[in-house]
Amino acid sequence: MAYTTIDDPSAYFQTALYTGNGGDDRAVTNDGNSNLQPDFLWFKTRSESGDHNLVDSVRGANKLYKSNETDAEETVSNGVQSFTSDGFTVNQRQPMNKDNVTYACWQWKTGTSFTNDASSTGIGTIDSAGSVNQDAGFSICSYTGTGSAGTIGHGLSATPKMIIAKNRSDGGQFWAVYHASLGGANKYLSLNSTSSEQGGTAIWNSTHPTSSVFSVAGHGTTNENGDGFIAYCFAEKKGYSKFGSYVGNNNADGNFIYLGFKPSFFLAKNSTESGYSWEIFDNKRNSPDGVGNIIKNRLFPDSAASEGINSGGYIDFVSNGVKIRKAGDTNSNNTYIYMAFAENPFVTSTGVPATAR
Repeated sequence: MAYTTIDDPSAYFQTALYTGNGGDDRAVTNDGNSNLQPDFLWFKTRSESGDHNLVDSVRGANKLYKSNETDAEETVSNGVQSFTSDGFTVNQRQPMNKDNVTYACWQWKTGTSFTNDASSTGIGTIDSAGSVNQDAGFSICSYTGTGSAGTIGHGLSATPKMIIAKNRSDGGQFWAVYHASLGGANKYLSLNSTSSEQGGTAIWNSTHPTSSVFSVAGHGTTNENGDGFIAYCFAEKKGYSKFGSYVGNNNADGNFIYLGFKPSFFLAKNSTESGYSWEIFDNKRNSPDGVGNIIKNRLFPDSAASEGINSGGYIDFVSNGVKIRKAGDTNSNNTYIYMAFAENPFVTSTGVPATAR
């Protein structure tokens, strides 16, 4: 029985921590087992407040979004200078390289360009292009809105479990999130908001994605006529990524969430009650006292706030999943959706087991 097709997750996802120097051409090199030239970079200041900055190779290194704002795409000259063979180079832009400020950068790899002419291929009704890694289940999909309900080829050859989409042109449009564990195909979340799941046909046309396309209606968030859009599409890969949900118990002895791998990244959101932020945990920003597996450090995709650290801890990263260790936040009496990526599969394809720290 195959436990995973990806023995080294660092070939497709890594987190880099670094301290800014305020100068030009600050090179950041990943430290995983494999070299990773990233295609999607998500930056966040840790030691002080600052916007999240999202950059990808499809739009270009000088184009960025802020996940905590509805702003349209911004073009900058002093941000990411290059995607290197094992990391990236940034210039003096403060949200990426302010002197003596600490940063986290989460990075995903695609690497293979694709173009879909819908009328020629018969895949979807709206043309798309981008970059994809089918092995890792991740694509960056660019398209131009039509204002009418349609379908868009995502390039994955697998059904996405999560899609994060943004209008590139219109700063009045929120970040739309599809997640397979929400209450139905008409449900969505907003990455820049603490709101609970919302309903309606206008975002995803009340249609779940398939192995070839995802659906949009005519709303400006996902399909304004003539506007450019980007969609980050994630399919689940055994032993490497997992997209699901759990119900909290509001107790320090919280749920165990089986993932099938030792996680390196865990994103969670309360989907049934408003007022709760999205929260990101990772294996690099772990307990400041270095004790056990407890992850105390968290960042918030919907907020510019600096890194939050709780002395009591929040969650454990263990060899095959996540154990919740705190009431409230990621563990109230509500339903949560999550996205997780592996540090190591629970058992590799050759039968080698992972261990907790």
